[in-house]
Amino acid sequence: MNDKPFLPCLNELVRCYQAFETYSTAHIRTLDLTAPQFDIVATLGNTPGMTPKELGEQTLITKGTLTGIIDRLEAKDLVRRTAHSSDGRSQIVQLTESGNALFETIFPEHMAHLHKAFAGFSKQDFKKIETSLARLREALVSAGSPG
Repeated sequence: MNDKPFLPCLNELVRCYQAFETYSTAHIRTLDLTAPQFDIVATLGNTPGMTPKELGEQTLITKGTLTGIIDRLEAKDLVRRTAHSSDGRSQIVQLTESGNALFETIFPEHMAHLHKAFAGFSKQDFKKIETSLARLREALVSAGSPG
C-alpha cells in the first residue's frame, strides 16, 4: 500500500516539465540562443526595460547567472544597460534595436513551435490543467517552507 499517493503525480509533473524544456529548447537552439538568453529577450520584449532584480524575478534566473547572460547578450548587441533614471545605483536592461527586431521575429516563431505541441488540446482541457496546476501551486505555497 502506497502511503504517499502524491509521488506518481510529482513524478509526472517533473517528467512533463523535462519534456517541455526539451521540446522548447530544441527550437530555441535553432535561433542561435540559449534557453536563458531567449528567456531574457522574450521577457524584455514589449517593455521599456527592467532592472536586473526585476528581470531575475520575472525569469527566475539567479543574479550571478543573470549577469553572465546579460553580458553575452550585450556582446551580441541585443541588450544594453543604461543608468536608472531615479536610482543612481541601479541599471535598466533593455533590448537594443537589434534585440527588439530579434524579439519581433523569434517570439512569434517560438509561439508557433509551442502551438504544435498543444494543438490537440481543447479549451476545456487547458482550463482543467490550469485549474489543477493552480491548486497544486496553492497547496505548496500554503504548506510554507520547511522548518
